[in-house]
Amino acid sequence: MNDNQIDSDESKLNVIIQSLLGGEVVAMERQERWRPSWFVDLKRDGELLKLYIRGDRQSDVVPFPELEREAKILQILAEQGIPVPRVYGMCHDPVAIIMEASAGTRDVFNVSSDEERRAIARQYIDALAAMHALPLEPFVDIGVALPNGTEEIALAGLNAYLPLYLEHKTRPDPLLEFSMRWLRQNVPDTATVASFIAFDAGQFLFDKGRVTALYDFEFAMIGDPLTDIATMAMRDSYEPTGDSIGALCDYYGQITGKPVDINAVRYHHALFATVACMQFSAALKTPKAGDPHDVYLEWDLALRKTLLNALSHNLGVELQEPASLQQRQPKDRALRYMIADKIEDVSSETDRRDLILALERLLDYSGVMNLHGEELEQRALTEAETFVGRCESISEMEEKMESFVQKVESTQYGELLQYFYRQHQRRIEACTDIGIGQSALHIQEDILS
Repeated sequence: MNDNQIDSDESKLNVIIQSLLGGEVVAMERQERWRPSWFVDLKRDGELLKLYIRGDRQSDVVPFPELEREAKILQILAEQGIPVPRVYGMCHDPVAIIMEASAGTRDVFNVSSDEERRAIARQYIDALAAMHALPLEPFVDIGVALPNGTEEIALAGLNAYLPLYLEHKTRPDPLLEFSMRWLRQNVPDTATVASFIAFDAGQFLFDKGRVTALYDFEFAMIGDPLTDIATMAMRDSYEPTGDSIGALCDYYGQITGKPVDINAVRYHHALFATVACMQFSAALKTPKAGDPHDVYLEWDLALRKTLLNALSHNLGVELQEPASLQQRQPKDRALRYMIADKIEDVSSETDRRDLILALERLLDYSGVMNLHGEELEQRALTEAETFVGRCESISEMEEKMESFVQKVESTQYGELLQYFYRQHQRRIEACTDIGIGQSALHIQEDILS
């Protein structure tokens, strides 16, 4: 989004907000993130009303692109007593939800004691359990799909994302096909009762020791409530919830009267990681203009490592580290220096820091692929011969591997998982010292440890 578009959108939002709520917009600050969003101060009747404007992410990587769907979900949750931001209305140009800016922070390290931190975590679990117990009819009435039977309940997230994945798929993705095959073959028999779920759980704000709001229901659906336990635990690796996941699972079991089935949580960990990788598979294999390419690369590295870890625990396979990559010197070192030097000049003369940072990160990634890309491909081809025979190119190998994993017997699952792990772990090793590789380095080996 360029500066002219941002200015135009902010002018339109200003008019809509004042028309909807009255008063005068006295401040509007765009949030520093890839989704267009703003914090707004509205002066009305001598008081200052804090607003948050949640814009449309303008992306084709989500199965529920209508932002108004999320607004309706928030309104239902509020009516049912779940702490969520109040929705004041919608703006349709630009598309955005106009809601209250809930007080607080997400950073649980901003509290004074471990006791307060644990209390906040339990408040979140209280709210999550209450949400899982809500009647489903109001959500179905606004178009949220109602799964029927154990398989549909367990696979709700995968089934929601699959049409989008298939629509945009341009090249084979053997790891994802392997994971989807395993997920369909191993549906837990515990998924008997559906609940309304956030699907991307663990997002909340708190202030003065009190949870003030649950937020981000963009991916919300009806499915297995243990999905939210798994996604909360997965998020805990980079956005801690406030207490150990084991303790929070025990607490959830206590207040719901249903002990948490850890094996089912592990299943949903693998499912959510699969879906997360599906979002960006096509965007990385066939990039589109305007995508946050460096962010997608970073997320892909981290999410595929998460998926491999999740599958290893589900399959009971101890992953083996591959041999390290060879040390090499880049062929285009002088050229890379010249480009980096030019970027530094531009950075000092403009305020386009996000653009410059993305260019620097992509340049770094280009550099490590220049160093190691040939070796990564050759090792992948050599190790794939065990499954599909000799291939002349990566594209040929991936096509044959995808067909292979769709038919392979379960006796070879462990061997396949080791293969996928070696390929991805080498890619992470190549990116260890650059920004795009940092998220993958912080992925927890076990979300329930």
